[in-house]
Amino acid sequence: MTDKNLDQRIKHLHLRTRYPVEHLLAGEYRSVFKGRGMDFDELREYAPGDDVRVIDWNVTARVGHPYIRRYIEERELALWFLVDVSASMLTGAGNRTKMDAVQEITALLALAAARNNDRAGLILFSDRVEHILPTRKGIQHTMRLLSDLIGVQPSGRGSALEPALDCVGHLIHKRTLIIVISDFLFDCTRDQLGSTGFRHDLIAVAVNSPAEITPPTCGLTAVADAESGEEKIYDFTDRLRREFADSFAAHRAYVKDEFLSVGADFMELTTESDCVETLTLFFRNRLRRMQDEAGG
Repeated sequence: MTDKNLDQRIKHLHLRTRYPVEHLLAGEYRSVFKGRGMDFDELREYAPGDDVRVIDWNVTARVGHPYIRRYIEERELALWFLVDVSASMLTGAGNRTKMDAVQEITALLALAAARNNDRAGLILFSDRVEHILPTRKGIQHTMRLLSDLIGVQPSGRGSALEPALDCVGHLIHKRTLIIVISDFLFDCTRDQLGSTGFRHDLIAVAVNSPAEITPPTCGLTAVADAESGEEKIYDFTDRLRREFADSFAAHRAYVKDEFLSVGADFMELTTESDCVETLTLFFRNRLRRMQDEAGG
């Protein structure tokens, strides 16, 4: 890809995602993704209506009347994108590949993070770690992140999540938001995910072609494995289509269950999905779940 073509693709992606970030997703993002905790602000005298749970009883005992501790939320958040760039991500339907959808969903989240003054980083992986971009703030860094994603030329064709998770374990020590984006056509287990899921806020975003979920009626067809290059001839009868669909559904249910077992969220979309609509729905469902866990 030439530098000119790369610049054009980055500008097109930015223009496509800027409006929904600024007008639809910014508030949702801020509500759903919290900073690392609360910073102490000040001590002040208790006033009627204050929450009695924030009374500092040690200070109260010393001065003889109630004092409360005020905190401010530490908003700054670090988020890492772990993006699958294996050969299977270049497949899709029509003119839109899985990687096109991956780039759009990443742009939406990265631009929302930049707008919220959060730091974002990027790990690109195939069956190995292909590229690492450390976390930084700002729109210029976000454009660099998108440039690295769009312009990547991976050396590996296969896909495996474990090398990227090992990289996370060595690089990231504070609790962080980690978003893994892939088609998840490989095996990943709760044993692999456990350390990352329990130490960090982990979200999986599964991106697939509709043909992977339910094969179209196409009769005798040559099907090539994008990662291995192996090609086979299939006669896509109704029975075989059901078998393929059942196999995909069983594998997806397994992968989803493995992520959920370590406390992660799991979002699904296809190359035909409206990424903004899918992301908005995910934000609202996650916020509702957070409110339920907090007792309303």
